[in-house]
Amino acid sequence: MVWYASRRLLQLIPVFFGATLLIYFMVFALPGDPVAALYGDKQPSPEVIAQVRAQFNLDKPFIVQYLIWIGHLFQGNLGTTFSGIPVIDQLKQAFPITFRLSMLALLFEAVAGILVGLVSGLRRGKIFDNSALVVSLLLISVPTFVIGFLLQYFFGVKWGLFSTTVSAAAPWHELVLPAIVLATVSFAYIVRLTRSSVAETMNADFVRTATAKGLPRRRVIYVHILRNSLVPVVTYLGVDIGSLMVGAIVTEGIFNIQGVGGTVYKAIQLGQGPTVVAFVAIMVIIFMLANLLVDLLYALLDPRIRYAK
Repeated sequence: MVWYASRRLLQLIPVFFGATLLIYFMVFALPGDPVAALYGDKQPSPEVIAQVRAQFNLDKPFIVQYLIWIGHLFQGNLGTTFSGIPVIDQLKQAFPITFRLSMLALLFEAVAGILVGLVSGLRRGKIFDNSALVVSLLLISVPTFVIGFLLQYFFGVKWGLFSTTVSAAAPWHELVLPAIVLATVSFAYIVRLTRSSVAETMNADFVRTATAKGLPRRRVIYVHILRNSLVPVVTYLGVDIGSLMVGAIVTEGIFNIQGVGGTVYKAIQLGQGPTVVAFVAIMVIIFMLANLLVDLLYALLDPRIRYAK
């Protein structure tokens, strides 16, 4: 296990450098002057522009800019925006909000999705199974902003069960409805993925053997069927952790949440390259660690999986 984890960590190093280099290239090496775009129509003197470019190392070759930035990143320095705001301050304000929103969404889609998918797989062809398939297909087909506005109207405006907007502090209870909206599509995929995996596992030899041995139905379901059916689901959830963190732009916009998605979107609109590359680099790290965690969880779920030595 230790050797496998160490090898996987070493494999993440080139992935990290490759991803961050690509991100930095897309933001700073493409045509256009971010400093000139910052001032809009009121352009300052060439001396001022040159001074700002030198301050942010934009007057140096691209690879030198990247090496300076990556060196500062390893020191915990995420840089400053062109407006003089430390990026770390933006991250401290936005990341906890999106983290709470993502964890609530992940909890909802994992618990509800696996439970519905399990029952649907055990009751193939029954009313519950057909209803689950129809609802999941509907959630996949309808855009997120439509679901968001519908839930916001009925649960927030019409019935008053939840707040229609989220305050700046974004406490946990205000994020429940946005989390449900954020998790709807992933919930539908998990239902379908769990259902198909459960249906396939039910026909496995070890399940038939466990049933023939007279083991209780509950033990057969939870120990033999569900546990061995969760490998593809856990893979999806691991990838979805990062997707929830960066894919909440629409949901955050509907509920006025000042999280990571909204911050990155505004930074792209304003041409704040330092904010974009720093936030996306943090998301890359989250993606890699989530996938590493998924790989380590495989052996706990399926004893047939053995790590290569």
